[in-house]
Amino acid sequence: MRRRDFVKIAGSALAWPLAAHAQQRNQRRVGILTALDDAETKIRIVPLLQELERLGWVDGRNIRIDLRAAGGSAEAIRKIGQEMLSATPDVFVGFGTGPTDYLVRATRTVPIVFTIVTDPLGAGFVNNLARPGGNVTGFMLFEYSLSGKWLDLLKQLSPALKRVAVIRDPVLGSGIGQFAVIQAIAPALGLEITAVNVRDRSEMTQTITAFADSPNGGLVVTAGPLSAVNRELIIGLAERHKLPAIYFERFFATAGGLISYGPNFNDQLRDTAQYVDRVLKGEKPGNLPVQAPTKYQLVINLKAAKAAGLVVPRPLLERADEVIE
Repeated sequence: MRRRDFVKIAGSALAWPLAAHAQQRNQRRVGILTALDDAETKIRIVPLLQELERLGWVDGRNIRIDLRAAGGSAEAIRKIGQEMLSATPDVFVGFGTGPTDYLVRATRTVPIVFTIVTDPLGAGFVNNLARPGGNVTGFMLFEYSLSGKWLDLLKQLSPALKRVAVIRDPVLGSGIGQFAVIQAIAPALGLEITAVNVRDRSEMTQTITAFADSPNGGLVVTAGPLSAVNRELIIGLAERHKLPAIYFERFFATAGGLISYGPNFNDQLRDTAQYVDRVLKGEKPGNLPVQAPTKYQLVINLKAAKAAGLVVPRPLLERADEVIE
């Protein structure tokens, strides 16, 4: 499906909230809570909605989908989450760590299927990945070991690299975890690590600008909602200072970033819909194992490489799942 077709579907599917439908006795209710209200989030949601329909759940006929975006703040997530709880859904979908954190704290009875969550075990959403128990299960974004792969790929792309600034959210446990893995692997690659906090745009701009004053530097952008929100700023800073940068998700590369390595969100969201289907049909979330991706996408933007003065090694190009000309 072409991107503009995706956007068209997403735009029609994602009025925040969805229009009310005639209530039927046999309708089930699914509440989907996400932190971000932007075009990329709307595109990401589409595979979940399409897979639910493929499985026989048609909004307005046998299911009512209440899809809400909170705009990123914890207070907005709490307010909208309370409104959704009052509608007594049959199952919740927590889209990302922030919404899932609220839902897990708010209810121990309504089934919750989370998706695109970096560290559900460390965050306390479940006590065991294979047997989560309780009312919660879902799909994790990736395992922390992936963070070390970003550093390795960046070094392959830019062999002269000596210093790396790691953009991370110091408030999130997942931000701390990703940084710890990167910091642990750096000495073996001969790299010096600097932390860049993503919580403030001005601070981030100043830190990256100062970092770029010395040669042989690069960027690793770790996964987190604030990295996604500030992606245009981060990509722009990397381009302006000719810093080779690697990102955790494809949409950074398609937006002009140099290279990305991470899971295919479309696959994960289709899998999420399948878990929602199983819960609606009577299975308990606690009996469904939390799953991690089994494959990852390597995307390389040749235009960004040229702008940074880099020649992408042929072995890396041959390994790429997608090359943007």
